[in-house]
Amino acid sequence: MAASYSPPWGPLRRAAMIVAVLNLGYFGVEFAVALAIGSVSLFADSVDFLEDTAINLLIVLALGWSAPARARVGMALAAIILVPGLATLWTAWQKFMVPVAPEPLALSLTGLGALAVNLGCALLLARVRHHGGSLGKAAFLSARNDALANVAIVAAGLVTAFLWPSAWPDLIVGLAIAAINADAAHEVWEAAREEGKAG
Repeated sequence: MAASYSPPWGPLRRAAMIVAVLNLGYFGVEFAVALAIGSVSLFADSVDFLEDTAINLLIVLALGWSAPARARVGMALAAIILVPGLATLWTAWQKFMVPVAPEPLALSLTGLGALAVNLGCALLLARVRHHGGSLGKAAFLSARNDALANVAIVAAGLVTAFLWPSAWPDLIVGLAIAAINADAAHEVWEAAREEGKAG
């Protein structure tokens, strides 16, 4: 009996599905805490979890398509990555008008939980980031950047608690997350454009 064919993007599809489920679950947690304590950085990161859910579900659907089709999805993902940054800018502006510091312990603990989820996702996706062209790269970059953002959120909570009890540490981290997302969007766009040329 002939061995069944396993497509080269199978591992990426499985990883992306697991990551989508994890991101959707923690989005609910982080969004609820962000609203409860009025945190810009947690709000930005929670929207980012929702964006990662969409990215990974799109990857699950698009794998196996032609290179030009994958390139078009990659360009769409680059645009999706920018959405949390725009939402963050709006939230940051509102916070700037009413600069109340978020509760630092809840900020740090929620950031630690997000870090654990994103590190797990980044490690899972690191093994398959070269599968699926720009799609695999988009998933990995998003998880890696989110883990970096979570370290900054935890630091903002500690700074607010012990050094600078104001809204500014949270605001600064929220805006930094928006900048990280903009850089990731550019990388994914470039990868998708190259893939489209190669196809």
